[in-house]
Amino acid sequence: MSLLELNNVSKSFGSSCVLKDVNLSIAKGEFVAIVGFSGAGKTTLISLIAGLLKADTGTVMLGGQPVTGPGPDRGIVFQNYSLLPWLTVFENISLAVDQVFGDWDVEKRREHIERYIKMVNLTPARGKLPSELSGGMRQRVSVARALAMEPQILLLDEPLSALDALTRATLQDEISRIREETQKTVVLITNDPDEGIYLADRIIPLTAGPGATLGPSFTVDIPRPRDRKAINHDAHFKQLRRDVTEFLLNSKHDQKTTVTRKLVLPDIEPEDLTVLRSLGARRTTPKRSHEIQEEKIEV
Repeated sequence: MSLLELNNVSKSFGSSCVLKDVNLSIAKGEFVAIVGFSGAGKTTLISLIAGLLKADTGTVMLGGQPVTGPGPDRGIVFQNYSLLPWLTVFENISLAVDQVFGDWDVEKRREHIERYIKMVNLTPARGKLPSELSGGMRQRVSVARALAMEPQILLLDEPLSALDALTRATLQDEISRIREETQKTVVLITNDPDEGIYLADRIIPLTAGPGATLGPSFTVDIPRPRDRKAINHDAHFKQLRRDVTEFLLNSKHDQKTTVTRKLVLPDIEPEDLTVLRSLGARRTTPKRSHEIQEEKIEV
């Protein structure tokens, strides 16, 4: 039975259709990566799953129940960390834990928080403010905070895109390790096919917008744990990267629409300068009368 189900989900903002007829099914314990171009609607999709946005049509179901708003059963990690700058590492995580497990005693909550700080290797920095941490360390705090709520599903909204290449690779390995430890269901949004293939069990491309929708699902049949150096020489990895990239590029090229527009031309006729005018020659009057011309263009 699927843990997460999206059925014919569509979302528009005003007259602009962002997502159209999105269907997705994710099993418990599965790691799924959704990859697409910037601006295609990836963050809109993750926001619909998180309950931060409401679909115009279709349904979003988690554990057999409709998603009607945000909840602690979905832990989300944003691209921009979203940490409170006046709180320490411990206090930022504590804020979420106190909301979800407020009925626990103080000592149990403290031990719970310490466990997740240790899981992301931040115990020496537990008392530091976000301003005293690197970008990679801040994102580890965000991951620990989301996991500490013990959600049914972890949503990662391009969590590594703002980091440098070395830090990004390090955190990819950390996310892979943590997922193996927790066996948590994960949905990763990314614009990097290599990252999606390296981390996920399945990778699904999102077509170019407007009206983006999910493409075919590609199974990542590469044994875990995955070795970063060896995977670049893996034939299946190379084939997956080629197939996903080609699908994305083709979807962008195919995304054309025909627009009909009306051009209202001025009611004048240019004077024919090839005709010599003599003194007292009578000027001709304009011959057009509010002419409207239609043309079709492809964009």
